[in-house]
Amino acid sequence: WLRRCTHYLFIVVVAVNSTLLTINAGDYIFYTDWAWTSFVVFSISQTLMLTVGACYYLTFTGVPGTATYYALIMTVYTWIAKGAWFALGYPYDFIVTPVWLPSAMLLDLAYWATKKNKHSLILFGGVLVGMSLPLFNMVNLITVADPLETAFKYPRPTLPPYMTPIEPQVGKFYNSPVALGAGAGAVLACTFAALGCKLTTWTYRWMAA
Repeated sequence: WLRRCTHYLFIVVVAVNSTLLTINAGDYIFYTDWAWTSFVVFSISQTLMLTVGACYYLTFTGVPGTATYYALIMTVYTWIAKGAWFALGYPYDFIVTPVWLPSAMLLDLAYWATKKNKHSLILFGGVLVGMSLPLFNMVNLITVADPLETAFKYPRPTLPPYMTPIEPQVGKFYNSPVALGAGAGAVLACTFAALGCKLTTWTYRWMAA
């Protein structure tokens, strides 16, 4: 029962953090001033949260399909959280698209197609998630209202100094945040996947101690 509790604790912690990252990724002032930079950062951070949690869940249960189930947990958590923010008057025209589900399906596919080979999951699954999530994240961003229009509609008169708007850097990152996010994500997601698999080992080892 202790191992099961530890397992669910990890799932809840990672899913909650994923939700917080997604909510911050939709901050209209942040996107107005740091659009492409923040898109890349949040694409990588969401890749981290999805890959670690999904790989942990996948290797803990050993059942292909649980990565997608984990992504569904993240999505529902985010719907609830963003729905609450929307009810309080925060400017979300669209709650959230389930951006993690297709990437998690690729993770499941890599695990299932290689007959539950953990190393293939880390290498192939990690690359697939890292490359695909920025694409789906851009779809998510497109569904949000125009940041500039929203910023004028919902002004923030008392911005802290570190959030003071600056002139947008046009052409930064070669004007391709999806490509940069996918490139960085493809490399980093393999490390994230390995960490997720290692969490399973640590959980069993800790419980056996």
